[in-house]
This record gives sequence, C-alpha cells and structure tokens, in this order.
Amino acid sequence: MDPQNHCGWIGVAEEDEIIGAVSEQVGQFENVSELLAASTSLQTAFVVLIVGIMGIMLGYRLLSKWSRSKRFSYTRPHVSRFVNVAILPFFAIALVTPTNAYIQTFEIFDSEGSSVHISATFSKMLNTLNVLIIGYTVAHLIPILITKREKSVLEREDYESWILSRGFPDDKGDFFHKLFKWIPPPGAPEDMDDEEFRRHMGTEEGRKYLEGFRTSRGREVGSYEELVKDPFEEWKESERSKYYEYFDRCTTGNNESGRRLRTGQKIEEIYAIDIWREEKRTGGFEAIVSGARPVGYAAKKRKDIPKSVTQLIPIAVFAAAVLGVVSWWGVDLIVLATATGGFAIGIGLALQETMQNWFAYIMIRKDGIVVEGDRIELDTGYNGYVHKITSRVTYVRHAMNESYAIIPTRQLINAQIVNYSKELKMVPAIVDVGVSYLNDPKQVASILVKVGKRAMAEVTDGKGRHLVRQKRCPYLGANKASCGCDAGLHVDVNQPVVRFQNFNDSALDFSIWVYVRDYGSQFKTKTDMRMIMYEEFKRYDIRIPWPIRTVYQGDEKREAEEIGSLNAERGRVMSKYGIGDLSKGSGDEE
Repeated sequence: MDPQNHCGWIGVAEEDEIIGAVSEQVGQFENVSELLAASTSLQTAFVVLIVGIMGIMLGYRLLSKWSRSKRFSYTRPHVSRFVNVAILPFFAIALVTPTNAYIQTFEIFDSEGSSVHISATFSKMLNTLNVLIIGYTVAHLIPILITKREKSVLEREDYESWILSRGFPDDKGDFFHKLFKWIPPPGAPEDMDDEEFRRHMGTEEGRKYLEGFRTSRGREVGSYEELVKDPFEEWKESERSKYYEYFDRCTTGNNESGRRLRTGQKIEEIYAIDIWREEKRTGGFEAIVSGARPVGYAAKKRKDIPKSVTQLIPIAVFAAAVLGVVSWWGVDLIVLATATGGFAIGIGLALQETMQNWFAYIMIRKDGIVVEGDRIELDTGYNGYVHKITSRVTYVRHAMNESYAIIPTRQLINAQIVNYSKELKMVPAIVDVGVSYLNDPKQVASILVKVGKRAMAEVTDGKGRHLVRQKRCPYLGANKASCGCDAGLHVDVNQPVVRFQNFNDSALDFSIWVYVRDYGSQFKTKTDMRMIMYEEFKRYDIRIPWPIRTVYQGDEKREAEEIGSLNAERGRVMSKYGIGDLSKGSGDEE
C-alpha cells in the first residue's frame, strides 16, 4: 500500500471520528428540541425554568439593593458582599433541583428508550447550569475573602501605627494608657546622666517626658505592659465605636452637610467602614468629619486606581469550571486545544507587545517594583509621580501638574527608571550660597549649621509634622508625641551637613543640606531654609556679593573693621553650634 495513501486513510479516519463525536453531542441537543415539541411535561418544566431564572435575577437584584441600604452593609461590608454572592447558588439549586426531579418523575417511565435517554440529557443540561452558577459564585467569593484578608493586614498595621503614636488624635481620653502601662528603665538611658534621670523619675511630668524620650540612635526607653487581655481587640472595638458615631451623625443629619445622608445610593453619600479606615489612614489618622466631603468623594478619588490582580481570579476560576463542564459533556479537550492552538498562536504574535505589557504589569504588581504615588524619573528625563498602572500603559503625572507622560507598562522593567520613593525614603534638600571673601569661612559654616538646626525644628507641613528626618523628634523635647520624623530611620545620618565647595570669582561657595522624608518635601524645605538663611545672614552681617565683575575702589580696611565688629557674636555661635564636620576630616562625600 502506498504510504501516502495509508497516511491519508488515517487522517480521514481521525477526521470522521471527531465529526462523529461532535455530531453525537449536537444530536443530543437536536433530540431535546424535538422532545420539547412533543412532550407537554418537558415544555412545562422548560417554561417553569425560564420564568424561575428571570425571577431569580429580579429577586437577587432587589435583595442586593435592599441589603446595600442597611446598616450592616456599612459596618460589615465584606460579610454583606459574601452573603449577597453566596445566596445566588441557593436560589439556583432551589429552582433547578425540583425541575430536574419533575422531569425524572414524569419522563423516566416513558416506554420509548430514546425518550429516557433524551430526558437524561435534558437533566444533564440542568445540572450543567447548576455547576456553572456554583462556579461563578465560587469565582466571586474568592476575591472577597482575599480582600478581607488584605484589609485585616492593613488593620493590624493601623494598630501598630496607633501604638507608635501612643494613640490617635480622635481617641477619647487617654485611651492608650488604659490598655498599656509604661515601665521605666532600671537606669539612665543613653544620652542622659543619672541625676537628670532621677529628677525626671521624681515627677509625673518627668515620667511622661521619659516615656517619649528617644536616644540619639532613635531608640525608645523603657517598655510597656499590657493592662488588658487582648489590646488589639479593645482597640478594634474603639475604632468601630468611632465609626458607629460617624454613621449615626450621617444618617441623623447632625453633620457638616446639615441633612440626612442616605444609604444604598449609587453615588455613595456615606463611607463604609473599610473606606472610612482608608480615609483615616491617608489623612494621618485624623478624625473623619461626617458630611464634610461632597457626595461621591471617595469614589471619584479612587476612580483612576487600577484594578487588583486578584480580580483576575473570577475569570480563571469560571474558565476552569467551563472547561470542566465541556469535558463532562464528552468533548475531547486535546482536540479542542489543538483546534484553537493555531488561532491562539496567531493572536499571540499579533498582540506581542500587548502581552509584554500584560506580563510586565503582573511582575510589577507581584514584586512591588513601582506603585502608585512613587516619584520616578524616566530614562527620557521626565520626572513625576506614578498616577496609574494598567496592563497596557502607565500614567506618570508631572510634579507641577503640567502634563501626563503615557508610557508602555513594559518600559518600567525594560528601561532604566530612577525611583525616589522606593525603600529608603531619604532625599537631600540642598541649598547653595556664596558669601563675601571678607567673611570668615569658619564663622559662615557655623551660622549655616544654625540655619540647618532651625530648619530641622521649624520646617513643618500643614499638619505640623516635621519635613526633615532626624534621630529624635524635636516635639519630644517639649513633652509632646513624635510626629514620625524620627520613625523608621535606619541610617546613621548627622545633620545638617555643611560643605565649603569652592573659591568662586566673587564669592566663597558653600552648600548646606538636610535629609527630608520624601522627594516632594525638599522644595518647601529649601524655600524655608533660604528664608531662615536670609534672617541669620542679616543678623550676623554675612554678605552675599553681587554676581558681577566690578572695578574695586572700596576701602577694604574699613569693610574689614565693619565685619570684625561682630566677631565676638559670631564666635559665640561657633562655640554653641560648632562648624559641623568640617574640622573632623571625615571624608564623607555627597
């Protein structure tokens, strides 16, 4: 036999087998349609099924709308979502199972074998509907559970922030010390002598000072003893009671808007508790004022936030359920995969760049390479904040809100990107200045150290938090809680840093820098440092020469005498503040 003909016979046989299998499945559905036309009982069951499905859809929609308007949907949003989704398969099973039993009861005793076979096929279709509905439900329950876990982790982080801050601004009374008792150290801590330590221990005010004291290494002194069995649960109940008060103010009209805010609206007027916590978190844990924000504020604020990778789970789970059903019906998955493989390869080649962006998006989300809010610089020199990362493009907003850079997402991992916000959140705020040759450079350095010390203590944001990172928050010296400027500082940094940069044509060039908490903080810090510098230079007659060339005809001796008249005052500044590390020969370079 000719080999070519032999191969041809095999191909024809395989093709006939595939066509036969498909025809068998199609025939089942054709027989079902014929039986529906001939059987009154199946027609009744089919009508009941269709009407029941429409009723389920309408009832489920009404139930969801009703539940969204109730208080528990706001106080227990994850439980509410879980129940709303989980109740769907119960409705479906309650409909399909009686319909299936009806078919089996009235058709199983039919004398015609084909009718029995077709009745079983119709029953299998109903069971398939059940499986798909259950698969759909499970696919949507998994993200709810994952989201709940993520919110629980964030809640635990909020609790740790509460401990670090010794309470939140909206706590009632001294709630922190109702749960924890401070235990003083047995001896004087680092940076404090025994006499001062004993003096502080002798008064209540002094003990509070010691409780907030931090050493030059940023370490706290003493420890805390729990006064209750589970402080975390007590704290959660406290936060929940704050939310109940917020919710009641919203619904009673006793709020900033002056009207009763409604629940269950398409554009939400009241925060659910998870959104309420998120707003507190982003607002420095300040109290949320009821009705202070416009309607839909939270939704508009989060409109451009990209979807989480967990939202792909419903698609994957439901697709797996569909493949299982297809296999159950006898369709060969290998044949199906072979038939669609070539098409998939063609689509993959056509969408090559799209797939690269998609996998880059998955890697970015998984590894946290870049997140929304990071300050980055692209390899093109564009500098701004990451506004939104999608599976296709990434939006980078210019820091001055001048424009948006829209780049392929794959560029975030393929190109050189400078991230100013990743891990080490320390950015130098540098101010350069030139002073007259008639000023003593050591005296200038000392006054610049004073400028830096003032900036560390005085430069704050709109909420009074220090912008400059430091080993010990200046508020602790006034027996106040730290604002967080000294939290998470794992690098040994001595500030401010003063450098004598150069002998310029008309000036002695100096630079001063301090490290601020993030990239954006450097701009206000530099502005305020220049203001402080102007005050101090004017006070001590530190002169900034004109940046021009002139024929000098002045009386240098007279000018030297004028400058020298304040040598004593400048000397006292040097004695108090030193000259930084200029005399140490540390060799540190920027």
